[in-house]
Amino acid sequence: MVDRARATANFRLVVIRGRAYIERIAPAFQTRDLFTIWGILQLLRRYPGRVPDLDLMFDCVDWPVVHADQYQGENATVLPPLFRYCGDNETLDVVFPDWSFWGWPEINIKPWDALQKELNSGNRRVKWMYRQPYAYWKGNPDVAAIRQELVKCNVSSEHEWNARIYKQDWVKENKAGYKQSNLASQCIHRYKIYIEGSAWSVSEKYILACDSMTLVVAPKYYDFYSRVLMPMQHYWPVRDDNKCSSIKYAVDWGNSHKQKAQGIGKQASNFIQKELSMDYVYDYMFHLLTEYAKLLRFKPTKPPEAVEVCSESLACQAIGREKKFMEESMMRSASDAGPCNLPPPFSPEEFKALQRKREKIMKQIETWEEKVSKPVDSKPRELHAVPSPKRFI
Repeated sequence: MVDRARATANFRLVVIRGRAYIERIAPAFQTRDLFTIWGILQLLRRYPGRVPDLDLMFDCVDWPVVHADQYQGENATVLPPLFRYCGDNETLDVVFPDWSFWGWPEINIKPWDALQKELNSGNRRVKWMYRQPYAYWKGNPDVAAIRQELVKCNVSSEHEWNARIYKQDWVKENKAGYKQSNLASQCIHRYKIYIEGSAWSVSEKYILACDSMTLVVAPKYYDFYSRVLMPMQHYWPVRDDNKCSSIKYAVDWGNSHKQKAQGIGKQASNFIQKELSMDYVYDYMFHLLTEYAKLLRFKPTKPPEAVEVCSESLACQAIGREKKFMEESMMRSASDAGPCNLPPPFSPEEFKALQRKREKIMKQIETWEEKVSKPVDSKPRELHAVPSPKRFI
């Protein structure tokens, strides 16, 4: 079953008695595989001797590929356990923290520990009430049609959609030393937009960390933490079929309910600062790999093509920002406390109740939008009449 995942995997990881062996299968985009492996090595250093023996395949491409409908009935026994960074409701890929938690050298994004502190500091530069009262997004719109549609929501001579959309030119930024892409300096708007690219986007955590009320354009994919986020508590949901009007409504609502909008933004940034600390990222990795290892029905052995890797060997070969980020994110010593206890899983009833709650809130927001929607050239309805979401929080 493990070997069936080889078809799309970038590398195979085998852990035996706390030592890691890697078989390179296919090149990954940029250094995704390198920094994913680096992160796993730091886990082994953090909890020496506690990560069980295991054998897994990892795919560093964005899109999940293990489609659930292909592994039903008599095919249920051949489900390939494939690890990657995101999933959706139609797939069964195993979701794992993405490479950028240990740094993204190609675009100068620092390891998460350091960047988290910078974002927290950036939040304090401009108080929420004095921030620009618009929805901000900056990124590459060319990777997906949904982002190209978002560009149409920018201010124009015909429309004011309450959005400020900027195209990120990474080639130009690289030549300029990334002076205009500092994430901590972008927390100057009351609202920020999260929209998926070709799949989920690593930008999600950076956007949610800004104290701004995040406007989330109806996502298809999830990463390892995002399914716990709730609308009107951590973000404002934006409709995919009517993005511009939905964004305009959200900003108008927020500017008419400043304290509530500020509260949503603050709850999201608090979540990112506390629940998405590297301590908990490592604990998630530990428990995920431990539970996965329990399912193996064979004794992991070193593949003939695999080579042993350790933090020192990878860091020695790295150069430039790769080396710098590895040095910054290296685990210096083992954790004295050990991993947190794994809480019991959601029951099916609890999970369905969360889904119903989320759907109810989103349906209510759609109803509010429909009540105030009018042609652009007509006089807008007074927004103080919009129902309060208090009962949904």
